[in-house]
Formats: sequence, C-alpha cells, structure tokens
Amino acid sequence: MSGALSSPLWRPENMVHQTIAIRMTNASKASSNNNTMQHPLWMTTTGPAIRWAWALLSALTLAIVGSLSGCSSAPPLSPAVQSVPAGPLPPPITQAKSRWVAVSWNELPAFEVDALHEAWPAWLRSCERPARAWQALCPQVRQLAEASSASRREWVRDKLQPYRVESHQAQTDGLLTAYYEPLLDASRRPQGTFTVPLYSPPAGLTPRKPWFTRQEMDTSAQAKAALRGKELLYLNDPVDAMVLHIQGSGLVRVSEPDGRVRLVRLAFAGTNEQPYRSIGGWLLDQGYTRDASWPGIKAWIARNPSRVQELLWQNPRYVFFREEALPAASAQDLPGPKGAQGVPLTAGRSIAVDPGSIPYGTPVWLASSGPQTSLQRLVLAQDTGTAITGAVRADYYVGSGAEAGELAGRLKQPLRLWVLWPK
Repeated sequence: MSGALSSPLWRPENMVHQTIAIRMTNASKASSNNNTMQHPLWMTTTGPAIRWAWALLSALTLAIVGSLSGCSSAPPLSPAVQSVPAGPLPPPITQAKSRWVAVSWNELPAFEVDALHEAWPAWLRSCERPARAWQALCPQVRQLAEASSASRREWVRDKLQPYRVESHQAQTDGLLTAYYEPLLDASRRPQGTFTVPLYSPPAGLTPRKPWFTRQEMDTSAQAKAALRGKELLYLNDPVDAMVLHIQGSGLVRVSEPDGRVRLVRLAFAGTNEQPYRSIGGWLLDQGYTRDASWPGIKAWIARNPSRVQELLWQNPRYVFFREEALPAASAQDLPGPKGAQGVPLTAGRSIAVDPGSIPYGTPVWLASSGPQTSLQRLVLAQDTGTAITGAVRADYYVGSGAEAGELAGRLKQPLRLWVLWPK
C-alpha cells in the first residue's frame, strides 16, 4: 500500500509499485595499469656472482615493500566479509512463497545495536498465541522479559538461526510500506456536520457472496433499508470514512447524547465482498495526479471538492465495523488493534506479511533505507493484507494518530528481510 493505503487482510493497498534497479560497476584491475619493468643490463648478466647478488637484493626489496604495505592505512574489512560461520550452516527452508537461506549473524545490519527491549513486548504478545515451532521457546521469551539487553541478545544468538528471505527466483529486494490506526472524532447521532454513517454488518451478509456496492449503498432504497438501524456512529468527512475502511480499524472519540466523550475502537467486522479498486490508481489512470499517496489524494480532493463522491464510488468495496470498549487511557497508551495473528499490534515493532512467505509470530530482522526513514530492527510478523503479497514484502505498523498517518502516507521504500527461526 502506499503508506496510509497499506493494509492488512481487510485493508487493500492503494499504490503503484515501483521497481528499484541496482547497478554495480566492477573496479578496474590494478595489474592492468602496470607496465613490465625494464631491468638494467647488469641485472640480466648471467654470471653466478652477479645472479646471487641480484637475488639477495630482490629479497631485501620485497621484505621492505611488504613491511611498508603492512603499515598502510587501508580500511578494515566489513563485518560481512570478516564473518566466519562457527560451523556448517543449515540447508535452505522452502516456504510456499519464499526460500529461506541460512546466513551468519554478521549479515544482519546493526544487529548489535538495536534496542531489543523495545521489541520484547511484541514478542510476548506473539507468545500468547504461539505456533508449534515456538511453543518450546516462548516460556524462555517470557523469562527474559526483565533481562538485560546483553542477555537477550546472547539468547537470540544461541537459540535462533537467521535466514535471508528470498523469492523462489533468489530475489532478495522487496518493498516496505506502512499503515496506521486513524484517530477520528464522531457523534453517536447525526447532528451538524456529522452525517457520514459507519455501519455494523447488516442481516443477510454472507461470506464470499457479493452484496451492494458502495455506490448502491448510497443510492439504492433496498440497500438503505437493509442498513437501517445498523448505524454505529457518524463522522463528519466521507474521506475519513474511506481512510478508516482502508486501514481496517480506528480509534474514535465519540460524543454521546448525554454530553460524554468516550474513546472507542472500531474493529473490522466484515465487508460487502465487492472487489477493491484503488482510488489513487483511478486518479493516476485519469491523469488527475502523479501522487497516489494519501496526502496526494487529499490535495486533489481539496482542489475538486464537488467530485469527492465520484472518487469514492470508484472503490466498490465497503467495510463494516464492530465497536470495542477501551480502558480509560490516552490513545498513545493503548495497545494497538489486533492483527491477523489475533494479538494487539505494537507500534514500530509489528509488521504485516504474506503468511505464505513468513508465518505469523515469527521474529524478523528488517532493513530498509529511504527518504522517509531508515530502519534496521527486530520486528514481529503479526498481520497480513490483501496487498501484502510476495516473498520480501512488509507493511510496517507505525501507531495511531495524525503523525503516524503522515508517515504511513509517505513510506514506500526498498526492503530486505531475515527471519529468526528456532535451531
């Protein structure tokens, strides 16, 4: 997804993929610039005394040159070049959509400096619903909850083996986008500008059976009758409603009829089973914009306010929600929404992946650098999305609110992944 348009299973992506080409230039050989040395006549003399003297002089010369070269200031080898595996590496592991190739720990960029304690809460949440491969190790993960960073790192090295994630065609480079949880204002009843309803699933909604399209829900008397009484609350902007549909969940400050304001979470509860169509892609196809990110889409809407409904109708897919009560806390202190693994997401430490490439609950080393951010850190595979497909593909959960939304709306950059798997 293009940042904010990235998605878990119910949050389809709204982006144009980019292919990043990498060119490597071979350095010219040093020997190709050296001419054959021309020796003085006495060096070619064939007398035994002269030949002995020349051999001794040559040996001394080589010794001096070798000593000087040993004192030169050549840069040290990179850790990856210096690394020597402690023993033979295990064979590759083949997944449905990827191939894992065992590597030494030195291949993981910045592994020694990441703040592992920041990833541990996400790991503990994955251990609430461990896959079979992790059932034996999760008790140890819990025991390390209060351990030092050195102890955690030593345990990770001792118990796990890093594998580079590749496609079946040995492609190691992929794409990183990001997603977030919107924080919106709403009213329990329609009033003033709060007239855009969000619905719970209507009766008769059947999995894998198409229901009314988004446009029909706005215009068909039959669809409106089916939705009557299913209104959860009302937003004041149809574009915010679309954002919520694409992200799949959101935090909402609801003004109640008695004057109270409550913070609730709207969680995914189903769809109308219509195909997803990218509104950003439609704008690109029509030549209306060159920027299909959320900021770019909103800029187009600001210039064309009378065409908002036309734009939204390009995506026939509609998402229904259920309301979840939350403890009394600020939005920043709340756990994230539940991902496809069934555990709450952790901002900055949870990613959505293709489960055909990386199983849920797997710790993953992520490396990505681009204009928006540079990331080299431990994350947990805890979510997925209809647009998150392929071997080296991830959607990075960045949290909730406007600042997270701004980053999610812009993040789209190269990616490399390594899974950490039990030995």
